[in-house]
Amino acid sequence: MADQRGEELLRGKATSPRATFLELFFDVAFVFALTRVSNRLVDDFTVERRVFLPEAGQTLLLLLALWMVWSLTTWTTSRYNPERPEIQLVVAGSMFASMVMAVSLPEAFDTRGLSFAIGYVAVQVGRPLFLTVAMRHHPERHVAGRILVWAVVSAVPWIAGALVHNDARGVFWTVAVIIDYGAARLGWPLPGRGRSPASSWPVTGEHLAERYQQFTIIALGEMILISGFGFSMSEFAAAQWVAFAITFASTALLWRIYFYRAGTVLVEAVAGSARPGRLAESATYTHLVMVAGIVAAAVGYELVIGHPGGHTDPAWLTVIIGGPALFVLGRARFEYEVFGRVSRSRLVGLVVLVAMVPLVIRLPPLAVGAATTAVLGGIAAADALRARGRPPEQPAPPI
Repeated sequence: MADQRGEELLRGKATSPRATFLELFFDVAFVFALTRVSNRLVDDFTVERRVFLPEAGQTLLLLLALWMVWSLTTWTTSRYNPERPEIQLVVAGSMFASMVMAVSLPEAFDTRGLSFAIGYVAVQVGRPLFLTVAMRHHPERHVAGRILVWAVVSAVPWIAGALVHNDARGVFWTVAVIIDYGAARLGWPLPGRGRSPASSWPVTGEHLAERYQQFTIIALGEMILISGFGFSMSEFAAAQWVAFAITFASTALLWRIYFYRAGTVLVEAVAGSARPGRLAESATYTHLVMVAGIVAAAVGYELVIGHPGGHTDPAWLTVIIGGPALFVLGRARFEYEVFGRVSRSRLVGLVVLVAMVPLVIRLPPLAVGAATTAVLGGIAAADALRARGRPPEQPAPPI
């Protein structure tokens, strides 16, 4: 009976590969969470008496924690039937914990470290614990069990870090993130039981591909949100109107570059892959890079809208130019995952973005933002020219 109940919790062939409305509802929490990340990063660049690199490193740690929660929840709904009440409870609980993390995020390295850590540990430990109990004597319970063991291990530095202050918290949480990502990358190994990498799981690849597409839209939506808030609070000067226009253009270009054409055929690529789990696992890290690039770009253009004229702080170039460059780098790898090749326009655009840093450092932020947008426009135009008169390219994943 227990085996039958466990089998019912797993996705079957009759289960739709499409994301459920509850999963889309779960994503709403991350619209808010990414906005909190962006706002914190803006403060890292603008608040006086802050040292940029440590502050930006802290924000990166928090983003990595959020991504771990989202990606493992997504893999859970790709392996288990999201239409079952038990799995819906897991998703709802993960959403609440994500909201706790999001509201704590701006002060996570100050007064709200414990609430952030508790939210993270609760979902990372609670999810596999619930699944281990729910699967009971089913063979698949061992996968949730090994994830539970490593979640408990990483919970120690997460909670310990929340109980200390200043640089010590960053050290503990860095160790915790390394444990979480290292364990996932190695397949949550256990003595005498080997590994169980996510790439070997019998997941619904089409579902994972669709979820990555949806999260990319969330990140782009956050870019629109933060630029809209920034512009609405500005003086509506002519330069700020121009900054807002190029910000919108850059958002549209990032959307175009992602979806044309690898992002559009990702579902088909995963479905047609000999090892869909391995391709989906690789795409997890690739999308993390692209999402980080979009978040950084959103912060960069927010700075351009708020301070279009005057001198460009050299640190600002890490987001105004570095954000789009990071996205293009991730997008180049994404193209290889889907088609087994990388377009020359991606490489040229990346080289141009890096090479123009010393050339624009004396220009005002508005000019730097415009130059970055022009490079993105060049990449999108090259894509359109390459595809003109040719049949749509079909995916050929090398993985």
